[in-house]
Amino acid sequence: MDSLTQIAVGIATAELCLGKQLKNKAFLYGAVIATLPDLDIYLGKLFDPITAIAMHRSFSHSILFFLLASVPIGAIMFKLEKGHVKLFQAINASFFILFTHSLLDAFTTWGTQIFWPLPYRAAIKSIFVVDFFYTIPWLIFLFLVYKNSNPIKRAKWLKIGFVITSCYLLLGIVLKIYVTQQVKNALHGQNITYTKIIVKPTFSNVVLWNINVMTNDAFLLSDFSVFDAQPMPFKSYDRNLYLAEPYQMQPVYNQLVNISEGWFTLQQTEQGILFNDLRFGLLKDDATKPQFAFSYKLMESESGLTAEELPKDNRDGKALLQNLYNRIFTSVTQ
Repeated sequence: MDSLTQIAVGIATAELCLGKQLKNKAFLYGAVIATLPDLDIYLGKLFDPITAIAMHRSFSHSILFFLLASVPIGAIMFKLEKGHVKLFQAINASFFILFTHSLLDAFTTWGTQIFWPLPYRAAIKSIFVVDFFYTIPWLIFLFLVYKNSNPIKRAKWLKIGFVITSCYLLLGIVLKIYVTQQVKNALHGQNITYTKIIVKPTFSNVVLWNINVMTNDAFLLSDFSVFDAQPMPFKSYDRNLYLAEPYQMQPVYNQLVNISEGWFTLQQTEQGILFNDLRFGLLKDDATKPQFAFSYKLMESESGLTAEELPKDNRDGKALLQNLYNRIFTSVTQ
């Protein structure tokens, strides 16, 4: 999830493990340690953009990394706080702060390779990478913990924070199951044969969900609000796999296929051939020139195929959020 949320959950975990020993100083350790896995973004800058994307949330988000890193991190904490925490406590706290970072990422659409070096990416897809309804309660209850010196009151506010935010995560899972069943019913009712379905929440809510459906020759996209009463329409996008024929032996193309987990289309445009990753939906739902959240321009050079992510326009993002708000409001008031 976003850095602020990861810091908040890291602080909560540090308070749970070390709050009695370090009091508010536990906040500092939680914030710092929780940000360490996402430093792979900066490591990725040493490589080409596609390799950097593939690296994100891989080794640095794995249990193996947490086991290796928690020992030196815990040893540093033990040395700095000698007399206040035991070595095992420091190592144990470091591991769980790192682990909760990856565990939280596993609820998002992008997921995380928590079992690296296995290629499997755990992705429950029940919460958006930025969700204020999850983050803000954490900030409120952590503030109340910070302002209290009484251990009993600190523990009470922390417990309430864990309960409320965990209930929100559970709500996301329950609604995802419900929406998935509604999608299957809609596909059955429209006599659509499919191979795979992705159901994922939209920005900062668990009310409106994006739907991706894979068929043999196309992808179907739609959205569904838990308040919807009308039939679910699907919009078809051709795979255009014939455009990939010159690139199928190129490493960059195969990297993009692996990153997208097969959820992609190819699109012939004035700019050239675009590789569209469908998992994160559309920025602009234009009938003639659809713009996906993640699109890559394929370019041939003497050294082989390269890819460049298309820049995003802030105006498109604002328009998307406005459309999102209108869609949710319409479904609630219909």
